[in-house]
Amino acid sequence: MTLIYMILILGIIVFIHEFGHFLFAKKAGIYVYEFSLGMGPRLFKFNRKNDETEYSLRLLPIGGYVQMAGEEVEVDTNIPENMRMQSKSWAQKFLTIIAGIMFNFILSIIVFFIVGLVNGASQNKPYINYIEDGVNSSVVSVGDRIVAVNGKKVIFTDLLVLDVQLNSGKPLNLTIQNESGKKDVVLNPIEVNENGNVSYKYGIGLGDDVKTGILPSIGYSFSKFASLFLQMILVVFNLIVGKLGLSSMSGPVGIFNVVGESARAGLINIVYLIGFISLNVGFMNLLPIPALDGGRILFLIIEKIKGSSVDVKVENTIHAIGFALLMILMVVITFNDILKLL
Repeated sequence: MTLIYMILILGIIVFIHEFGHFLFAKKAGIYVYEFSLGMGPRLFKFNRKNDETEYSLRLLPIGGYVQMAGEEVEVDTNIPENMRMQSKSWAQKFLTIIAGIMFNFILSIIVFFIVGLVNGASQNKPYINYIEDGVNSSVVSVGDRIVAVNGKKVIFTDLLVLDVQLNSGKPLNLTIQNESGKKDVVLNPIEVNENGNVSYKYGIGLGDDVKTGILPSIGYSFSKFASLFLQMILVVFNLIVGKLGLSSMSGPVGIFNVVGESARAGLINIVYLIGFISLNVGFMNLLPIPALDGGRILFLIIEKIKGSSVDVKVENTIHAIGFALLMILMVVITFNDILKLL
């Protein structure tokens, strides 16, 4: 069942992403050779009447693509020039490329709205709802709201959790608010040694104010999207500066484990995971990495600045190198995921 759930989740997310590219390519009048779900050997294909596009389902449910005329170095003389991507306006090319990202973001917001309706809409503001006996009970109380950590205002609970993880083992300087007003407190970490694995805890648990209804769910969908998006920015920044290692990233094996855990927790957790992974896919494709949508957008921005197109052969060579490096990175991350299971 975990494998089936994973295939369905990735299938939905990839379909939405590629459908965004496909829809805007068709709108711009770009010739689309193939719309494919999955990679590897083709399982089956079909064509619609009066439509040049070949629709395919391939064996490996790990991706998909929309193949458009004008993406490659070689010019297909069988396709009219006005139907090739290079012949389109800058805005048409930009919208076609960024559409996949935007569709992923829209999907995640819709999913978070559904989760808010079913589970209740968390207000994403951290309250202390649990204190371990004898741990920090002299400085904080149940019901206190955390409004700042280490001098930084707490915008969302997700960002607070990430900040605590990044500073694990260090004292936490919190600003809390309750009926008596605001005050600054310090929570000291407690070392936990389990079979030689050292970790730290602070002896408190976090809760939140949950509301029900359509309007709170709409608010939750956008606040959850914003908090996770900001969290991803911080993760990328900390990967770059070395505060986080590659071991903190997950590939297909890691996703498989998360899907299994979510399935055991209930169907709504699977639904939430669709929104979470869709947001991740959109965010990663927004980064200016060659071979990804963000890399192609970067070349479009360069084209806009210099007033002429970047040499197609140069751009495609850079994308090819970027793709090879991404595959190497995926192998390393997958190897780390397997080591975590041992």
